[in-house]
Amino acid sequence: MIIETKHLSKRFGNFYALEDINFAVQEGEIHGLVGENGAGKSTLIKILTGVYHLTNGEIFVSGEKANIQTPSDSRRLGISVIHQDRNIVPAFNGVENVYLGLDVLKRHITSVDFATMKANVQKVMVQYQIDIPLDKMARDLTPPQKTMLEIVRAVMTNCKLLILDEPTASLTDKESELLFALIKKLNAKGTAILYVSHRLEEIFQLTNRITVFKNGKLVKTVETKGIDSDGLIRLMTDNWTSTNERHGQEIKGEPIYSIEHVSSADGMAKDVSFASHAGEIMGLFGLGGSGRTETLEAIYGYKPLKSGKIFFKGKEIKNPTPSKSIQSGIVLIHEDRRGHSLVMSREIKDNVVLSTIDSYVEKGFFNATKERDNVNTKIKELEIKTTGPEQRTSELSGGNQQKVVFARALMSVPKVFLCDEPTQAVDVMTRKEIHNLLRKCADKGSAVVYVTSDLKEMLEVADTITIIANGKTWERLENRGLTSKQVLSYCYQKR
Repeated sequence: MIIETKHLSKRFGNFYALEDINFAVQEGEIHGLVGENGAGKSTLIKILTGVYHLTNGEIFVSGEKANIQTPSDSRRLGISVIHQDRNIVPAFNGVENVYLGLDVLKRHITSVDFATMKANVQKVMVQYQIDIPLDKMARDLTPPQKTMLEIVRAVMTNCKLLILDEPTASLTDKESELLFALIKKLNAKGTAILYVSHRLEEIFQLTNRITVFKNGKLVKTVETKGIDSDGLIRLMTDNWTSTNERHGQEIKGEPIYSIEHVSSADGMAKDVSFASHAGEIMGLFGLGGSGRTETLEAIYGYKPLKSGKIFFKGKEIKNPTPSKSIQSGIVLIHEDRRGHSLVMSREIKDNVVLSTIDSYVEKGFFNATKERDNVNTKIKELEIKTTGPEQRTSELSGGNQQKVVFARALMSVPKVFLCDEPTQAVDVMTRKEIHNLLRKCADKGSAVVYVTSDLKEMLEVADTITIIANGKTWERLENRGLTSKQVLSYCYQKR
């Protein structure tokens, strides 16, 4: 076995992200790893590559017990990973990026031997028939060139196991085929591959064996030739059923918010269309790498929009920006509240009024009394547990921080909520409160676009579910007695 885990577990607090995992990749094989969002695939990768430390269990590399504490430990053992979000420096050229983490060659004590370094990289590229313009900055390379650049780096570290995590998420079909050809060449020369993907057609095309994870546990490892996509989906899902009675109500009238054939400049969203009505919680459900987050960021104005149209109450919004979206009555609840939604070092009141601070300026003076009254009202409405509006946001629990995010959103009296993982890392009670809040907003005439990786939550919350896969939207499903197996079958369907 090139890699083997015995009784491996990873616990965060009282929650097991992985529990008692006995997993192995054989020498010379391409091994698929599949499972729903949150099944534990990424956690396993982070343990094998030294990002996380295991809680219990053992790891063996080529039969020897391994102590992987850091990413450099992992690389020394011959384990390399290529993430969906590529690990390259945009302002470095190809050679400089390949040598990230490697020993830089020097001609003298103070000068780098770039010529020899470039020659070494070119030697590997010739061996694997890779064509990358090495003098270009990485930001100017195409998505497949960036991926292949990381593969060259892996080869130069004497890689025994290459882990590929959703490598085709931003690639076209033709670009993916070029990558598959390279993967097969690497494998033929002795590199074992662990291939993680939500695209089952790729799993069946490339792999020898497949391991299924579910809820942090290893369900089964099977021979690829001995199972089909329906069999894999059955192993992956608990088959929850929608039981919320409200889902039987018909959504009527014209949509108040819609997008047509939207694509993002980063290539993750390729052709996304949907319509959301007043009174509706419209779920946008897809697996990792489907383009959900990138779509919301692009239509809100966080990221560049490549093409497509956005309509609010029948009027087109051109060249969206966060400021323009807020002024139009559209808010985004971002999945990363610490990085994108909150200024953690500032007081609660500063965060709550951040998007509407101009409204407190009257005749050249800031109305602090009005600000405090409005903030206190929101604290009371959302039941934010705090010592007062002057408390630092960083001192709040995760659930109360998320309530501050919603408090700020509500200050602009929005008519459209774009919610990306709005209940991520909050407790059960706060999660229910957020669901109730969004339902009340919908009942008052707002439209809610809801993204979550938790399929059970999606079935509990959404009135309709639009499927997004490979950067494109497909079926729109009425959430009436839907099961998780039905939804997943659309996500994994070959397109």
